[in-house]
Amino acid sequence: MEDVGEASSEIQTVSSNVPERPNTELKKLLVFKVYKRRWFVLLVVCLLNCSNATIWLTFAPVADESAQYLNVTLNEINWLSLVYMVVAIPLSFGTSWMLDTFGLRITLILGSWLNMIGALLRSCGTLPMEGFKVQYPVVFMGQTLGALAQPLIIFTPTKLASLWFPEHQRTTANMIASMSNPLGVLLPNIISPLMVEKPAQIPGLLLAYAVPACFICFLATVGIRSSAPPTPPSAGAESSGSEPFIQGVKLLLRNKAYLILLLCFGSGIAVFTCFSTLLEQIMCVQGYTNDFAGVCGALFIVFGIVGAGALGLYVDKTKKFIEATKINMSFTALACIAFSVVCLMREQKVAMAAVCSLFGFFGFSIYPVAMELSVECSYPVGEATSAGLIFISGQIQSVLYIILLQALTTPLAESPLSTCGNSVLSWRVPMLVMAGLCSLFTCCFVIFFHTRYRRLEAEEQATYRTKQSTGSATNEH
Repeated sequence: MEDVGEASSEIQTVSSNVPERPNTELKKLLVFKVYKRRWFVLLVVCLLNCSNATIWLTFAPVADESAQYLNVTLNEINWLSLVYMVVAIPLSFGTSWMLDTFGLRITLILGSWLNMIGALLRSCGTLPMEGFKVQYPVVFMGQTLGALAQPLIIFTPTKLASLWFPEHQRTTANMIASMSNPLGVLLPNIISPLMVEKPAQIPGLLLAYAVPACFICFLATVGIRSSAPPTPPSAGAESSGSEPFIQGVKLLLRNKAYLILLLCFGSGIAVFTCFSTLLEQIMCVQGYTNDFAGVCGALFIVFGIVGAGALGLYVDKTKKFIEATKINMSFTALACIAFSVVCLMREQKVAMAAVCSLFGFFGFSIYPVAMELSVECSYPVGEATSAGLIFISGQIQSVLYIILLQALTTPLAESPLSTCGNSVLSWRVPMLVMAGLCSLFTCCFVIFFHTRYRRLEAEEQATYRTKQSTGSATNEH
Protein backbone atom coordinates (compact mmCIF):
# COMPACT_ATOMS: atom_id res chain seq x y z
CA MET A 1 0.00 0.00 0.00
CA GLU A 2 2.34 2.67 -1.32
CA ASP A 3 1.48 6.26 -2.09
CA VAL A 4 -0.57 6.40 1.08
CA GLY A 5 -0.06 10.15 1.18
CA GLU A 6 -1.91 10.45 -2.13
CA ALA A 7 -4.78 8.29 -1.05
CA SER A 8 -7.92 10.07 -0.09
CA SER A 9 -9.70 9.50 3.17
CA GLU A 10 -12.23 7.44 1.25
CA ILE A 11 -10.87 4.01 2.17
CA GLN A 12 -13.17 1.05 1.91
CA THR A 13 -12.65 -1.71 4.49
CA VAL A 14 -14.82 -4.71 4.98
CA SER A 15 -14.31 -5.05 8.68
CA SER A 16 -12.60 -3.20 11.48
CA ASN A 17 -11.85 -6.42 13.39
CA VAL A 18 -8.60 -7.12 11.57
CA PRO A 19 -6.02 -9.38 13.24
CA GLU A 20 -2.70 -7.87 14.20
CA ARG A 21 -0.70 -9.59 11.46
CA PRO A 22 -2.99 -10.80 8.67
CA ASN A 23 -1.45 -12.73 5.81
CA THR A 24 -0.78 -10.98 2.48
CA GLU A 25 -3.76 -12.43 0.61
CA LEU A 26 -6.18 -11.53 3.40
CA LYS A 27 -4.78 -8.01 3.60
CA LYS A 28 -5.23 -7.68 -0.17
CA LEU A 29 -8.88 -8.64 0.14
CA LEU A 30 -9.59 -6.48 3.15
CA VAL A 31 -8.60 -3.07 1.85
CA PHE A 32 -9.56 -1.12 -1.26
CA LYS A 33 -8.41 2.46 -1.72
CA VAL A 34 -9.25 5.39 -3.93
CA TYR A 35 -6.66 8.01 -4.82
CA LYS A 36 -7.09 11.72 -5.41
CA ARG A 37 -5.02 11.55 -8.57
CA ARG A 38 -7.82 9.59 -10.23
CA TRP A 39 -9.40 12.97 -10.94
CA PHE A 40 -6.24 14.13 -12.73
CA VAL A 41 -6.24 11.02 -14.93
CA LEU A 42 -9.93 11.65 -15.67
CA LEU A 43 -9.14 15.29 -16.54
CA VAL A 44 -6.44 14.23 -19.01
CA VAL A 45 -8.79 11.74 -20.70
CA CYS A 46 -11.50 14.43 -20.97
CA LEU A 47 -9.10 16.98 -22.45
CA LEU A 48 -7.73 14.42 -24.92
CA ASN A 49 -11.22 13.39 -26.01
CA CYS A 50 -12.24 17.02 -26.47
CA SER A 51 -9.08 17.99 -28.37
CA ASN A 52 -9.26 15.02 -30.72
CA ALA A 53 -12.91 15.75 -31.54
CA THR A 54 -12.16 19.43 -32.30
CA ILE A 55 -9.34 18.37 -34.64
CA TRP A 56 -11.72 15.91 -36.32
CA LEU A 57 -14.34 18.55 -37.20
CA THR A 58 -12.13 21.63 -37.58
CA PHE A 59 -12.96 22.17 -41.25
CA ALA A 60 -16.63 21.12 -41.44
CA PRO A 61 -18.16 24.43 -40.21
CA VAL A 62 -15.90 26.48 -42.55
CA ALA A 63 -15.77 24.09 -45.50
CA ASP A 64 -16.00 26.75 -48.23
CA GLU A 65 -13.22 28.92 -46.78
CA SER A 66 -11.05 25.83 -46.20
CA ALA A 67 -11.53 24.66 -49.79
CA GLN A 68 -10.54 28.08 -51.12
CA TYR A 69 -7.44 28.38 -48.94
CA LEU A 70 -6.24 24.82 -49.60
CA ASN A 71 -7.23 25.11 -53.28
CA VAL A 72 -9.22 21.85 -53.29
CA THR A 73 -12.83 20.76 -53.80
CA LEU A 74 -15.48 20.42 -51.09
CA ASN A 75 -15.33 16.63 -51.48
CA GLU A 76 -11.65 16.71 -50.54
CA ILE A 77 -12.49 18.86 -47.51
CA ASN A 78 -15.13 16.30 -46.50
CA TRP A 79 -12.45 13.60 -46.58
CA LEU A 80 -10.61 15.46 -43.83
CA SER A 81 -13.49 14.37 -41.57
CA LEU A 82 -14.31 11.02 -43.21
CA VAL A 83 -10.76 9.77 -42.71
CA TYR A 84 -11.53 9.43 -38.98
CA MET A 85 -14.29 6.91 -39.68
CA VAL A 86 -12.29 4.98 -42.27
CA VAL A 87 -9.21 4.64 -40.06
CA ALA A 88 -11.12 3.83 -36.87
CA ILE A 89 -12.71 0.56 -38.06
CA PRO A 90 -9.53 -1.52 -38.71
CA LEU A 91 -7.46 0.18 -35.99
CA SER A 92 -10.04 -0.39 -33.25
CA PHE A 93 -9.24 -4.10 -32.95
CA GLY A 94 -5.59 -3.33 -32.23
CA THR A 95 -6.56 -0.61 -29.75
CA SER A 96 -8.69 -3.00 -27.69
CA TRP A 97 -5.79 -5.46 -27.52
CA MET A 98 -3.32 -2.69 -26.67
CA LEU A 99 -5.41 -1.31 -23.80
CA ASP A 100 -5.86 -4.71 -22.20
CA THR A 101 -2.23 -5.77 -22.82
CA PHE A 102 -0.07 -2.66 -22.32
CA GLY A 103 -2.39 -0.70 -20.05
CA LEU A 104 -4.00 2.71 -19.82
CA ARG A 105 -0.83 4.83 -19.44
CA ILE A 106 0.98 3.70 -22.60
CA THR A 107 -2.21 3.92 -24.67
CA LEU A 108 -3.04 7.46 -23.48
CA ILE A 109 0.50 8.75 -23.99
CA LEU A 110 0.68 7.31 -27.51
CA GLY A 111 -2.73 8.79 -28.32
CA SER A 112 -1.72 12.21 -26.98
CA TRP A 113 1.48 12.27 -29.06
CA LEU A 114 -0.32 11.24 -32.26
CA ASN A 115 -2.95 13.90 -31.58
CA MET A 116 -0.31 16.61 -30.99
CA ILE A 117 1.88 15.70 -33.99
CA GLY A 118 -1.20 15.59 -36.22
CA ALA A 119 -2.30 19.05 -35.06
CA LEU A 120 1.18 20.51 -35.60
CA LEU A 121 1.50 18.87 -39.02
CA ARG A 122 -1.76 20.51 -40.13
CA SER A 123 -0.36 23.89 -39.15
CA CYS A 124 2.85 23.21 -41.08
CA GLY A 125 0.79 22.48 -44.18
CA THR A 126 -0.78 25.95 -44.07
CA LEU A 127 2.19 28.16 -43.16
CA PRO A 128 1.59 31.65 -44.65
CA MET A 129 5.17 32.14 -45.87
CA GLU A 130 6.44 33.60 -49.11
CA GLY A 131 7.31 30.93 -51.60
CA PHE A 132 5.57 28.24 -49.55
CA LYS A 133 2.83 26.40 -51.40
CA VAL A 134 -0.08 25.21 -49.28
CA GLN A 135 0.08 21.43 -49.15
CA TYR A 136 -3.27 19.67 -48.86
CA PRO A 137 -1.51 16.26 -48.54
CA VAL A 138 0.36 17.57 -45.47
CA VAL A 139 -2.91 18.70 -43.88
CA PHE A 140 -4.50 15.35 -44.77
CA MET A 141 -1.60 13.49 -43.16
CA GLY A 142 -2.09 15.54 -40.00
CA GLN A 143 -5.79 14.59 -39.97
CA THR A 144 -4.83 10.94 -40.48
CA LEU A 145 -2.55 11.01 -37.43
CA GLY A 146 -5.44 12.48 -35.45
CA ALA A 147 -7.62 9.66 -36.78
CA LEU A 148 -5.04 7.12 -35.58
CA ALA A 149 -5.21 8.70 -32.13
CA GLN A 150 -9.02 8.59 -31.92
CA PRO A 151 -9.50 4.90 -30.97
CA LEU A 152 -6.61 5.12 -28.50
CA ILE A 153 -8.44 7.96 -26.75
CA ILE A 154 -12.13 7.15 -27.17
CA PHE A 155 -11.79 3.57 -25.86
CA THR A 156 -10.31 4.62 -22.51
CA PRO A 157 -13.30 5.89 -20.43
CA THR A 158 -14.62 2.43 -19.48
CA LYS A 159 -11.12 1.16 -18.62
CA LEU A 160 -10.35 4.31 -16.63
CA ALA A 161 -13.60 4.06 -14.65
CA SER A 162 -12.95 0.41 -13.80
CA LEU A 163 -9.30 0.78 -12.77
CA TRP A 164 -9.38 4.06 -10.83
CA PHE A 165 -12.90 4.58 -9.46
CA PRO A 166 -14.94 2.73 -6.81
CA GLU A 167 -18.10 0.98 -7.89
CA HIS A 168 -20.37 3.84 -6.78
CA GLN A 169 -18.50 6.33 -9.03
CA ARG A 170 -17.79 4.22 -12.12
CA THR A 171 -20.77 5.23 -14.26
CA THR A 172 -20.32 8.91 -13.39
CA ALA A 173 -16.62 8.79 -14.32
CA ASN A 174 -17.45 7.00 -17.57
CA MET A 175 -20.13 9.59 -18.31
CA ILE A 176 -17.80 12.56 -17.72
CA ALA A 177 -15.04 11.09 -19.91
CA SER A 178 -17.42 9.98 -22.67
CA MET A 179 -19.33 13.26 -22.86
CA SER A 180 -16.12 15.24 -23.38
CA ASN A 181 -16.15 13.91 -26.95
CA PRO A 182 -19.49 15.50 -27.98
CA LEU A 183 -18.33 18.65 -26.21
CA GLY A 184 -15.33 18.59 -28.53
CA VAL A 185 -17.72 18.17 -31.47
CA LEU A 186 -19.64 21.25 -30.32
CA LEU A 187 -16.60 23.54 -29.93
CA PRO A 188 -15.48 23.73 -33.60
CA ASN A 189 -19.06 24.49 -34.61
CA ILE A 190 -18.77 27.60 -32.44
CA ILE A 191 -15.06 28.48 -32.67
CA SER A 192 -14.30 27.82 -36.35
CA PRO A 193 -16.96 30.21 -37.78
CA LEU A 194 -15.98 32.88 -35.24
CA MET A 195 -12.28 32.72 -36.13
CA VAL A 196 -12.62 32.29 -39.89
CA GLU A 197 -14.46 34.97 -41.84
CA LYS A 198 -12.17 34.72 -44.86
CA PRO A 199 -9.89 31.96 -46.22
CA ALA A 200 -6.64 33.64 -45.14
CA GLN A 201 -7.56 33.06 -41.47
CA ILE A 202 -7.37 29.25 -41.75
CA PRO A 203 -3.70 29.05 -40.52
CA GLY A 204 -4.60 30.94 -37.33
CA LEU A 205 -7.47 28.53 -36.70
CA LEU A 206 -5.23 25.46 -37.03
CA LEU A 207 -2.63 27.00 -34.72
CA ALA A 208 -5.36 27.72 -32.15
CA TYR A 209 -6.28 24.02 -32.11
CA ALA A 210 -2.62 22.87 -32.04
CA VAL A 211 -1.64 24.78 -28.88
CA PRO A 212 -4.06 22.92 -26.53
CA ALA A 213 -3.04 19.59 -28.12
CA CYS A 214 0.60 20.29 -27.14
CA PHE A 215 -0.34 21.21 -23.58
CA ILE A 216 -2.51 18.09 -23.17
CA CYS A 217 0.30 15.88 -24.52
CA PHE A 218 2.62 17.36 -21.87
CA LEU A 219 0.07 16.64 -19.11
CA ALA A 220 -0.40 13.03 -20.25
CA THR A 221 3.31 12.30 -20.68
CA VAL A 222 4.48 13.86 -17.41
CA GLY A 223 1.42 13.53 -15.21
CA ILE A 224 0.18 9.95 -15.76
CA ARG A 225 2.68 7.79 -13.91
CA SER A 226 0.89 4.44 -13.86
CA SER A 227 -1.92 2.59 -15.63
CA ALA A 228 -3.59 1.65 -12.35
CA PRO A 229 -3.36 2.77 -8.70
CA PRO A 230 -1.14 0.82 -6.26
CA THR A 231 -4.21 -0.54 -4.49
CA PRO A 232 -7.39 -1.25 -6.51
CA PRO A 233 -10.58 0.69 -5.68
CA SER A 234 -12.78 -2.41 -5.98
CA ALA A 235 -12.71 -6.16 -6.45
CA GLY A 236 -13.69 -5.64 -10.10
CA ALA A 237 -10.61 -3.47 -10.70
CA GLU A 238 -8.40 -6.15 -9.19
CA SER A 239 -9.28 -8.60 -11.96
CA SER A 240 -9.72 -6.06 -14.76
CA GLY A 241 -8.72 -7.48 -18.12
CA SER A 242 -8.04 -10.89 -16.64
CA GLU A 243 -9.01 -12.67 -19.88
CA PRO A 244 -6.48 -12.58 -22.78
CA PHE A 245 -7.67 -10.57 -25.79
CA ILE A 246 -8.33 -13.48 -28.18
CA GLN A 247 -9.98 -15.57 -25.47
CA GLY A 248 -12.05 -12.54 -24.48
CA VAL A 249 -13.32 -12.09 -28.06
CA LYS A 250 -14.28 -15.78 -28.18
CA LEU A 251 -16.22 -15.42 -24.93
CA LEU A 252 -18.04 -12.35 -26.26
CA LEU A 253 -19.07 -14.14 -29.45
CA ARG A 254 -20.70 -16.85 -27.31
CA ASN A 255 -22.46 -14.34 -25.04
CA LYS A 256 -26.05 -13.90 -26.30
CA ALA A 257 -26.79 -10.81 -24.19
CA TYR A 258 -23.60 -9.09 -25.35
CA LEU A 259 -24.32 -9.84 -29.02
CA ILE A 260 -27.78 -8.27 -28.70
CA LEU A 261 -26.21 -5.18 -27.10
CA LEU A 262 -23.50 -5.14 -29.79
CA LEU A 263 -26.06 -5.09 -32.61
CA CYS A 264 -28.78 -2.90 -31.09
CA PHE A 265 -26.62 -0.25 -29.44
CA GLY A 266 -24.30 -0.21 -32.45
CA SER A 267 -27.38 0.65 -34.51
CA GLY A 268 -28.14 3.48 -32.08
CA ILE A 269 -24.64 4.89 -32.56
CA ALA A 270 -25.17 4.70 -36.33
CA VAL A 271 -28.46 6.63 -36.11
CA PHE A 272 -26.77 9.39 -34.13
CA THR A 273 -23.89 9.55 -36.61
CA CYS A 274 -26.38 9.91 -39.47
CA PHE A 275 -28.22 12.64 -37.59
CA SER A 276 -25.04 14.64 -36.94
CA THR A 277 -23.70 14.16 -40.47
CA LEU A 278 -26.87 14.82 -42.47
CA LEU A 279 -28.72 17.36 -40.30
CA GLU A 280 -27.88 20.44 -42.37
CA GLN A 281 -28.65 18.66 -45.67
CA ILE A 282 -32.04 17.49 -44.35
CA MET A 283 -33.09 20.85 -42.92
CA CYS A 284 -32.06 23.06 -45.85
CA VAL A 285 -34.70 21.45 -48.10
CA GLN A 286 -37.46 23.03 -46.02
CA GLY A 287 -35.79 26.44 -45.98
CA TYR A 288 -33.96 26.29 -42.66
CA THR A 289 -30.66 28.20 -42.69
CA ASN A 290 -27.23 26.79 -41.85
CA ASP A 291 -27.18 28.93 -38.71
CA PHE A 292 -30.42 27.39 -37.45
CA ALA A 293 -29.18 23.91 -38.32
CA GLY A 294 -26.10 24.69 -36.21
CA VAL A 295 -28.33 25.79 -33.33
CA CYS A 296 -30.26 22.49 -33.54
CA GLY A 297 -26.99 20.55 -33.58
CA ALA A 298 -25.78 22.48 -30.53
CA LEU A 299 -29.05 21.82 -28.67
CA PHE A 300 -28.70 18.14 -29.55
CA ILE A 301 -25.26 17.97 -27.92
CA VAL A 302 -25.90 20.27 -24.92
CA PHE A 303 -29.08 18.51 -23.86
CA GLY A 304 -27.34 15.19 -24.46
CA ILE A 305 -24.59 16.10 -22.00
CA VAL A 306 -27.21 17.20 -19.44
CA GLY A 307 -29.13 13.94 -19.88
CA ALA A 308 -25.97 11.85 -19.59
CA GLY A 309 -25.03 13.63 -16.37
CA ALA A 310 -28.43 13.05 -14.78
CA LEU A 311 -28.67 9.40 -15.85
CA GLY A 312 -25.07 8.64 -14.87
CA LEU A 313 -25.62 9.85 -11.31
CA TYR A 314 -28.90 7.91 -11.07
CA VAL A 315 -27.41 4.63 -12.30
CA ASP A 316 -24.38 5.00 -10.03
CA LYS A 317 -26.72 5.07 -7.03
CA THR A 318 -29.30 2.47 -8.13
CA LYS A 319 -27.29 0.11 -10.40
CA LYS A 320 -30.35 -0.19 -12.66
CA PHE A 321 -28.35 -0.43 -15.88
CA ILE A 322 -30.87 -2.49 -17.84
CA GLU A 323 -33.97 -0.53 -16.84
CA ALA A 324 -32.31 2.83 -17.53
CA THR A 325 -31.03 1.71 -20.94
CA LYS A 326 -34.33 0.20 -22.07
CA ILE A 327 -36.43 3.19 -20.99
CA ASN A 328 -34.10 5.74 -22.56
CA MET A 329 -33.80 3.76 -25.80
CA SER A 330 -37.61 3.70 -26.03
CA PHE A 331 -37.84 7.48 -25.60
CA THR A 332 -35.00 7.89 -28.12
CA ALA A 333 -36.95 5.88 -30.70
CA LEU A 334 -40.00 8.10 -30.12
CA ALA A 335 -37.82 11.22 -30.54
CA CYS A 336 -36.37 9.78 -33.75
CA ILE A 337 -39.88 9.19 -35.13
CA ALA A 338 -40.86 12.74 -34.16
CA PHE A 339 -37.77 14.15 -35.90
CA SER A 340 -38.49 12.17 -39.09
CA VAL A 341 -41.92 13.83 -39.22
CA VAL A 342 -41.08 17.39 -38.12
CA CYS A 343 -38.02 17.72 -40.39
CA LEU A 344 -40.30 17.36 -43.42
CA MET A 345 -42.43 20.34 -42.34
CA ARG A 346 -41.80 23.98 -43.17
CA GLU A 347 -41.50 26.85 -40.69
CA GLN A 348 -41.49 24.69 -37.57
CA LYS A 349 -38.45 26.14 -35.81
CA VAL A 350 -39.76 25.67 -32.27
CA ALA A 351 -40.79 22.08 -32.94
CA MET A 352 -37.45 21.31 -34.64
CA ALA A 353 -35.48 22.75 -31.75
CA ALA A 354 -37.57 20.84 -29.20
CA VAL A 355 -37.29 17.51 -31.05
CA CYS A 356 -33.51 17.85 -31.50
CA SER A 357 -33.16 18.67 -27.78
CA LEU A 358 -35.19 15.61 -26.74
CA PHE A 359 -33.35 13.40 -29.22
CA GLY A 360 -30.03 14.39 -27.67
CA PHE A 361 -31.30 14.29 -24.08
CA PHE A 362 -32.49 10.68 -24.23
CA GLY A 363 -30.07 9.34 -26.84
CA PHE A 364 -26.74 10.68 -25.64
CA SER A 365 -27.47 9.70 -22.04
CA ILE A 366 -27.51 6.02 -23.02
CA TYR A 367 -23.89 5.92 -24.18
CA PRO A 368 -21.92 5.77 -20.89
CA VAL A 369 -24.55 3.54 -19.24
CA ALA A 370 -24.48 1.11 -22.20
CA MET A 371 -20.68 1.02 -22.06
CA GLU A 372 -20.85 0.05 -18.38
CA LEU A 373 -23.58 -2.48 -19.20
CA SER A 374 -21.31 -4.07 -21.81
CA VAL A 375 -18.75 -4.69 -19.06
CA GLU A 376 -21.35 -6.01 -16.61
CA CYS A 377 -22.73 -8.57 -19.05
CA SER A 378 -19.30 -9.71 -20.32
CA TYR A 379 -17.13 -9.72 -17.16
CA PRO A 380 -14.29 -10.84 -16.76
CA VAL A 381 -13.50 -9.94 -20.39
CA GLY A 382 -11.37 -6.78 -20.54
CA GLU A 383 -13.25 -3.48 -20.56
CA ALA A 384 -11.46 -2.22 -23.68
CA THR A 385 -12.44 -5.36 -25.58
CA SER A 386 -16.13 -5.36 -24.65
CA ALA A 387 -16.61 -1.61 -25.09
CA GLY A 388 -14.32 -1.44 -28.13
CA LEU A 389 -16.25 -4.00 -30.17
CA ILE A 390 -19.44 -2.00 -29.61
CA PHE A 391 -17.70 1.12 -30.92
CA ILE A 392 -16.54 -0.85 -33.99
CA SER A 393 -20.10 -2.13 -34.53
CA GLY A 394 -21.35 1.46 -34.39
CA GLN A 395 -18.74 2.67 -36.90
CA ILE A 396 -19.47 -0.13 -39.38
CA GLN A 397 -23.22 0.41 -39.13
CA SER A 398 -22.70 4.19 -39.45
CA VAL A 399 -21.01 3.74 -42.83
CA LEU A 400 -23.77 1.38 -44.00
CA TYR A 401 -26.56 3.67 -42.77
CA ILE A 402 -25.11 6.79 -44.39
CA ILE A 403 -24.66 5.00 -47.73
CA LEU A 404 -28.20 3.58 -47.51
CA LEU A 405 -29.88 6.85 -46.58
CA GLN A 406 -28.06 8.82 -49.28
CA ALA A 407 -28.98 6.15 -51.86
CA LEU A 408 -32.67 6.48 -50.94
CA THR A 409 -32.79 10.24 -51.62
CA THR A 410 -34.52 11.47 -54.77
CA PRO A 411 -34.06 14.80 -56.62
CA LEU A 412 -36.85 17.34 -56.16
CA ALA A 413 -38.18 19.11 -59.24
CA GLU A 414 -38.82 22.26 -57.25
CA SER A 415 -38.45 23.45 -53.67
CA PRO A 416 -39.08 27.21 -53.46
CA LEU A 417 -37.90 27.56 -49.86
CA SER A 418 -34.72 25.50 -50.26
CA THR A 419 -31.40 26.92 -49.05
CA CYS A 420 -29.43 23.88 -50.31
CA GLY A 421 -28.01 25.43 -53.45
CA ASN A 422 -28.28 23.71 -56.84
CA SER A 423 -28.86 20.14 -55.60
CA VAL A 424 -32.18 19.68 -53.79
CA LEU A 425 -33.01 16.17 -52.53
CA SER A 426 -36.06 14.65 -50.91
CA TRP A 427 -35.30 13.07 -47.54
CA ARG A 428 -38.81 11.75 -46.88
CA VAL A 429 -38.06 8.05 -47.50
CA PRO A 430 -34.58 8.08 -45.85
CA MET A 431 -36.00 9.67 -42.69
CA LEU A 432 -38.80 7.10 -42.45
CA VAL A 433 -36.25 4.32 -42.94
CA MET A 434 -33.99 5.78 -40.21
CA ALA A 435 -36.94 5.98 -37.80
CA GLY A 436 -37.93 2.42 -38.70
CA LEU A 437 -34.43 1.04 -38.08
CA CYS A 438 -34.19 2.88 -34.76
CA SER A 439 -37.58 1.54 -33.66
CA LEU A 440 -36.82 -2.02 -34.83
CA PHE A 441 -33.54 -2.36 -32.92
CA THR A 442 -35.01 -0.66 -29.86
CA CYS A 443 -37.84 -3.22 -29.77
CA CYS A 444 -35.34 -6.06 -30.19
CA PHE A 445 -33.28 -4.76 -27.29
CA VAL A 446 -36.26 -4.18 -24.98
CA ILE A 447 -37.74 -7.61 -25.65
CA PHE A 448 -34.70 -9.88 -25.92
CA PHE A 449 -31.94 -8.33 -23.78
CA HIS A 450 -31.54 -9.92 -20.35
CA THR A 451 -28.35 -10.41 -18.37
CA ARG A 452 -26.83 -10.78 -14.94
CA TYR A 453 -24.57 -8.05 -13.60
CA ARG A 454 -21.48 -10.28 -13.63
CA ARG A 455 -18.98 -7.71 -12.35
CA LEU A 456 -21.21 -6.58 -9.47
CA GLU A 457 -21.86 -10.22 -8.55
CA ALA A 458 -18.11 -10.94 -8.53
CA GLU A 459 -17.52 -7.96 -6.25
CA GLU A 460 -20.28 -9.09 -3.88
CA GLN A 461 -18.81 -12.60 -3.76
CA ALA A 462 -15.36 -11.18 -3.03
CA THR A 463 -16.83 -9.13 -0.18
CA TYR A 464 -18.65 -12.17 1.20
CA ARG A 465 -15.49 -14.29 1.10
CA THR A 466 -13.59 -11.48 2.80
CA LYS A 467 -16.13 -11.32 5.62
CA GLN A 468 -15.83 -15.07 6.13
CA SER A 469 -12.03 -14.89 6.11
CA THR A 470 -12.07 -11.95 8.52
CA GLY A 471 -14.42 -13.76 10.89
CA SER A 472 -12.28 -16.89 10.89
CA ALA A 473 -9.07 -14.94 11.43
CA THR A 474 -10.64 -12.96 14.27
CA ASN A 475 -11.85 -16.15 16.00
CA GLU A 476 -8.43 -17.76 15.67
CA HIS A 477 -6.79 -14.63 17.03
